[in-house]
Amino acid sequence: MNTLKGKTAIVTGSSSGIGEAIAILFAKEGAKVIITYHSGPDRAEAVVEQIKKDGGVAKAYQLDVSNSDDVHQFFDKVDKDFGDITILVNNAGINGSNTPVEDMSIEQFDKVVKTNLYGPFFCSREFLHLKKKYKTYKGSRIINVTSIHQYVNVPGNADYNASKSGMRNFAYTMALELASREMTVNNIAPGMILTPINEKVIDDPKKLERAESIIPFHRGGKPEEVANVALFLASDASSYVTGSTYTVDGALSILGPDA
Repeated sequence: MNTLKGKTAIVTGSSSGIGEAIAILFAKEGAKVIITYHSGPDRAEAVVEQIKKDGGVAKAYQLDVSNSDDVHQFFDKVDKDFGDITILVNNAGINGSNTPVEDMSIEQFDKVVKTNLYGPFFCSREFLHLKKKYKTYKGSRIINVTSIHQYVNVPGNADYNASKSGMRNFAYTMALELASREMTVNNIAPGMILTPINEKVIDDPKKLERAESIIPFHRGGKPEEVANVALFLASDASSYVTGSTYTVDGALSILGPDA
């Protein structure tokens, strides 16, 4: 307990799924947590209330990570409300369009890439501006929730695959840029985690059975299993870990795209 005592964390897209699990765990470990949601304020407030009920500190903000002006205004509000921020978790993301490249529209490609890749860029840039203001780079953390599709590609999801592989290299570049200031940047690449983003599989027993039969663990992952890795990367225990990807997928990605 209290692994993150004295720290403040932003977790984007934390009104459900992996983001929610990360936010709740961080709060249990002593961090003040900033919840963001794109839509559904009721879900976000429910997460805040749960954290407060457990004795933690949290506040929810509406945020469209794909909009640079919205991100800038959000960080202004956070600065006024919380001051310095220690941890940024770039978790907000959307699924791909499930459309072959030859049929994919510019709007489809833009929507996914602007959320999944531009979003972390906008948030990381504003976070670093905040670090510069407070002169507190050392010990700060950026954690990107990417996907095994940063290196395992599937047909029909070029927009999603490209956005996640872009996140990987974006994080690695930042890790190099920030290493001399002892600020770490790492990725978590989940496989099939049982969250709302995978509801089409979860809600269909046959699809779920087939999907889980392919995974070497023979089950989907739990959001809390991703959150545990995020806690390590956010903590002082990972002080010399940067420019890495931690895969959380029950060994699925070892099988490759043909599984």
